[in-house]
Amino acid sequence: MAATERFRPSTTVAAIIESEGRYLLVEEETPEGLKLNQPAGHLEPGETPEQGVVREALEETGRAFVPQALLGVYLSRFQRPATGEDVTYLRFAFCGTAGEPDGRALDDGIVRTLWMTVDELRASHQRHRSALVLRCVEDHLAGVRHPLTLVKADATLFTPEIKR
Repeated sequence: MAATERFRPSTTVAAIIESEGRYLLVEEETPEGLKLNQPAGHLEPGETPEQGVVREALEETGRAFVPQALLGVYLSRFQRPATGEDVTYLRFAFCGTAGEPDGRALDDGIVRTLWMTVDELRASHQRHRSALVLRCVEDHLAGVRHPLTLVKADATLFTPEIKR
């Protein structure tokens, strides 16, 4: 990295949703083939991490997600095998509940949603989009929870244009 280049990880959000011992996942098309992931995606401008995870969960599962706690903030690195692209992700993972599907079409690239037990998740680790899929579930099982108020958003986030 050149001395003048700044490190800019890609900020993502993920919904960890458990019901009756099963976790809600999406099967999605990726450049590496079909992969399993939590409902997750990139944070958009002018959006808090909590708003982003609610939006992403709805777009990818058709279910309204209600965050109850911050599970954690995770850093991970991924190098795309086909191109060598090297990306670092900063993931805000939230746990909470989700309603029933509302019938909407799922986001482009999402093939289906599915509920998996922890044992099924552990057995399918080679199909996970990243190591964070299982890591977040393991942290959830361990009872890791942080208050939603831990993540703060300054009012400038919602200002259309900041004058310098």
